[in-house]
Amino acid sequence: MARRIRAHGLARGHGPVRIAQDIHEQCGPLFGTSRIKAHRLAHGVALSDIVAQVRALYEVDGKPPPRLGETLLSAYESGYKRPGPEYLHYLCAVYWVEPDALDYQGPCICGRGHAGRTGAPGVPQPRAADRRPAPDPDALVGAIVPRAEERPWATVNDARGPARADGPLTIDVGEEDIVLRRTLLQLLAGAGVALDGQFLGAVDGLRRKMDDTLVGATVSPTMLDQWEETTYGYGRQYQATPSLRMLCDVLLDFSEVRRMCDKRQPVELQERLCRIAAQLAGLSGLIMINLGDHRLARSFFRTARTAADETGDRQLRAWVTVRESLVPMYYGDPREALHLARKAQDLAGRTPGVAAAMAPAVEARALGMLALRGRGDAAPSARRALVRGRSVFDQLSKADTSDLVFGFTDRQMAFYEGDTFTNLGDHKHGDEVLSHALTLYSPTDRVDLTLVRLDRAMCKLHAGHPDAALAAGQEAILDLPADHRSDILVHRARQIGAAVAAKHGEIPALKEFYEALAGPSVTSPAPMPPAEQV
Repeated sequence: MARRIRAHGLARGHGPVRIAQDIHEQCGPLFGTSRIKAHRLAHGVALSDIVAQVRALYEVDGKPPPRLGETLLSAYESGYKRPGPEYLHYLCAVYWVEPDALDYQGPCICGRGHAGRTGAPGVPQPRAADRRPAPDPDALVGAIVPRAEERPWATVNDARGPARADGPLTIDVGEEDIVLRRTLLQLLAGAGVALDGQFLGAVDGLRRKMDDTLVGATVSPTMLDQWEETTYGYGRQYQATPSLRMLCDVLLDFSEVRRMCDKRQPVELQERLCRIAAQLAGLSGLIMINLGDHRLARSFFRTARTAADETGDRQLRAWVTVRESLVPMYYGDPREALHLARKAQDLAGRTPGVAAAMAPAVEARALGMLALRGRGDAAPSARRALVRGRSVFDQLSKADTSDLVFGFTDRQMAFYEGDTFTNLGDHKHGDEVLSHALTLYSPTDRVDLTLVRLDRAMCKLHAGHPDAALAAGQEAILDLPADHRSDILVHRARQIGAAVAAKHGEIPALKEFYEALAGPSVTSPAPMPPAEQV
């Protein structure tokens, strides 16, 4: 909308101050657009452009580079922080307005004023020694700063510290980054955040940009080492961090990786960068499963497949495929999950690896679901698949069995076995295996740990104890902090209530159970079928 308002304003000969006023008046009531943000949108530039212009002014004034970065500027625009007197002075200088035009009261510390051109009537004039040639404010529209390669001061520093990666950063910082940074700031401030159309649109827009720009931007091996370490670090944080917060962090790094993909680069660096892109896209797909959006989950896995295909690594392609198989298992037809699990086994081949061990376990779970629906030949096939999976799992290295995201751990294997036995109706054996799995999980592995507890609650129902099943399911959900109660867990718990109602009718404990589930949770745009965190 701001882009359209700006275009109409330029067509009518309006300057940026008038355009900023129009943007604030029309976008403010709908999107909460602040006056300071309206001025940037009126110039048609990104956060990085304004940061670069402020840095340029600091350099011209002979001052050391400021710590103003995109994150801090975004906080000013969102109203979470207020610029200090010096930063406010330079922002007024960039936009050629007084502080009140940016919605800050009081005069500028320079005591001179910024509105209008130098020499305009009524504008205080600087001393000759201090005077800089003043450009026409209208000429600033759409052309605030020179190209990135012409501004060596444009390193990205913000309130969180140095930039995430070395080297020049392009000015291609879109609205997706702004939305993600604003959401992250709201989460850090403790504000409740729901997934809305604007946020999900930004997430999908970022994924589409990665599709469009695989792969480029000259990067150094050292930089890639840092990105690989960061990516594997997310695997360690995955269970302990609330899903929405994790998604913001992952996608901000995903965005920076995308910006490094502007042009083709040497094959060995290209392959490593594509691997990082595939892993971050796959991780984003897993998080979208937890948040209850199967459409975006599938889209991210599709992006991950595109990046993995660029590497030529069959093991990576198998990992993406087996992770993707969980989407149809919980949002669609288990027969499709079975197909993808077997496809992953074909890609993995006979070499023992993460996908080669995980795919038969996923196959067993899908067959268990089909057996629960009455498919007669599914039960023996599921048991054979578990044997195959366990056989490969026992050959994995310690590195492969120590990562919950990019590996396949012993606790995940036990969880998959217990879930399969439960679906096959062997609730006693299933409960034993699930009880063993609980001893293997860390207290910080919140999602998988809760899923195991909910599976055990289902075992109690199969054993003929509906009240105990409801109590166990309710306890599993209430033990979670509110920001960890993602849709996947609440919907899985509701499945227990639906199964109890189907077998035993509306028993008294059901009302209390559903009231407990109605507490705070990480919501999705619309109710979805239950999903799985792996």
